[in-house]
Amino acid sequence: MNSHDIFVTPDVLPAGGRLTVIVNGCRYGTASSDAFGTIRLEPFRDDTARGVATVDRDARRGRYDVTVRCDGRTLTRRGAFTVLGGVNGGIGGSRTTGATPTDVAIGGGLVGAAVIGGGALWLRRRHEKRV
Repeated sequence: MNSHDIFVTPDVLPAGGRLTVIVNGCRYGTASSDAFGTIRLEPFRDDTARGVATVDRDARRGRYDVTVRCDGRTLTRRGAFTVLGGVNGGIGGSRTTGATPTDVAIGGGLVGAAVIGGGALWLRRRHEKRV
């Protein structure tokens, strides 16, 4: 078993994504990375082990190594996969949690418009009843 016997798929994924580690020449063991911690490797096929990991949602962008411990040996596959960052969504693909200053400004503007519109309607109806 050498570092070329360690396969990671997919090799590019977002933070929070799932990946599979396959190791030839290994039956049982563990695989670890700074991006996902430690996972167990279970028999998959003849003399091959496999494990599934979920990359931490707060993993930084960049390339990560995978270290495999199997049959008393430890091997590291350098740059085994790349984390692109979190899954992006929303306006402009921003990645934030909670309300942004823009969200607060838009919401405040909508509430202000509703109050002014409701007040104008109330005054108009009140004036119509007097005539």
